[in-house]
Amino acid sequence: MKRTTLVLLAAGMGSRYGGVKQIDGVGPNGEAIIDYSIYDAIEVGFTDLCFIVRAEIEGAVREFFAGKFPSGIGVSYAVQSLSDVPGGFSVPEARSKPWGTAHAVYAARHAVHTPFAVVNADDFYGRDAYRTVHRFLIDADPEAHEYAMVGYRLGETLSPNGTVSRGICHSDANGFLTSIQEHKKIERSGDRIIDTLDDGSTVDLSHDDIASMNVFGFTPAVFAQIESEFAGFLSESGTDPKSEFYIPTLMTRLIDANRARMRVLSTDAQWFGMTYKEDKPTVQAQIRGYIESGVYPKSLWG
Repeated sequence: MKRTTLVLLAAGMGSRYGGVKQIDGVGPNGEAIIDYSIYDAIEVGFTDLCFIVRAEIEGAVREFFAGKFPSGIGVSYAVQSLSDVPGGFSVPEARSKPWGTAHAVYAARHAVHTPFAVVNADDFYGRDAYRTVHRFLIDADPEAHEYAMVGYRLGETLSPNGTVSRGICHSDANGFLTSIQEHKKIERSGDRIIDTLDDGSTVDLSHDDIASMNVFGFTPAVFAQIESEFAGFLSESGTDPKSEFYIPTLMTRLIDANRARMRVLSTDAQWFGMTYKEDKPTVQAQIRGYIESGVYPKSLWG
């Protein structure tokens, strides 16, 4: 059996949520969204897990998951540290937090040696999303620079409790990504979906725009590319204390330089997440519905 790894981005600060939402219970026995993600991933064939955490919460996350998973599932942890930068670079004094999601994946380079998927720890993606990206990983050439992402319809990824940040994806006729455009303040306004720009103006978006929800499939070949592009990013933007090296930033740089391709995959799975504390009751209700319909057992880990 080909081994594949699920990399869970659990180092986020949760500033809009107000707590360690990565392990906040939403299931009947205190299960977090991340529990259901891992359950789905194991069900479709993932064999290994890698948790990307920040040092302050590593102990709490390790304790939360201790002894939960079936035997044979490999588990590792990697700490996303502000000081983890390529040789020749230093951290500006004004910088107070790590560099974003691509930097988080970079933190896994010593722990992950198989084709791998990347997901947010606090988002529910649905089993078909894991099945879709796992199918890609099973067939992936480990030395190739061809990657994948699973996209969702924008209108189905919004929160009624505030604005959200989404990367809107554009692809060519063959289904390969051409660009991801970041929109940072998306919300519904009547029957419209709008993004409010820094100058206060708005841009209209479509319900059917394909949004990146941070479900990516990579081979280990990406780690060297991340280091190279991260160095370029730091040269250009590293002195800005608020600059972010996101996965879409990485892929835009690689695609523009013809150094990688990314296939855009689709799914019928339902996404939901907890951007705000007020989202929690809705998430709990959705989880209850899945349990009642038999998608998940009431006691997830037995």
